[in-house]
Amino acid sequence: MATQTILVVEDDPQLRVLISRALKEHGYDVRSAATGAEMQVQMEDGRPALIVLDIMLPGTNGIELLRRLRATSDVPVIFVSARGEEADRVVGLELGADDYLAKPFGTRELLARIAAVLRRHGNGNGAPSPREKHDEIGFDGWTLSLSRRELRSPTRALVELTTAEFDLLSAFVQSPQRVISRERLIELSRTRVGDSSDRSVDVLVSRLRRKLTTSDKEAPIATVRGVGYMFTAEVAAA
Repeated sequence: MATQTILVVEDDPQLRVLISRALKEHGYDVRSAATGAEMQVQMEDGRPALIVLDIMLPGTNGIELLRRLRATSDVPVIFVSARGEEADRVVGLELGADDYLAKPFGTRELLARIAAVLRRHGNGNGAPSPREKHDEIGFDGWTLSLSRRELRSPTRALVELTTAEFDLLSAFVQSPQRVISRERLIELSRTRVGDSSDRSVDVLVSRLRRKLTTSDKEAPIATVRGVGYMFTAEVAAA
């Protein structure tokens, strides 16, 4: 398997070197940038498997960089920031970040987060994980491909999903018409969204609902107050 490339965007030179060295020691190819402009240059040299993106960058900050990135790409992104506030996590998830890590953090935890995101994203190289089942699931005219990690609308249009959104929908369609608590939803989807009591899970559900809502039908995700959510559509092999 080809070496996976990680792009580290961090303005602190010591931390940038520390992260890069740890990634290289674990077999990753590493490119780095200190600013948004340098990040853009690195992106033009080829799409990385994953981006480790600091929020507090000089000039254009990480939130704005992610906003621009998501307009054209679904490359996995892990946000890192010295500010571990819930608001930062929520904004990151709303914009399509795949994970969030507050500084200070250990390199072992970062490596574990990177490995988990790459697994959820099909190993980060566009290929499905060997453990993925090659099947499709249909609901309300929609088709979800677990092997290709794709969602198609009733009109067969391809709908872009972030890694976290795909994992959340996969968890829903594999447990249809059952109430799922927030805690269990995190376990099923393998999505790192922080503590289940914060708004992170709700933000992901809200984003997914918007993408599953059509002009004539609302998304089949019901809120069960005080408990969690339920996927209300009938599900069948497509």
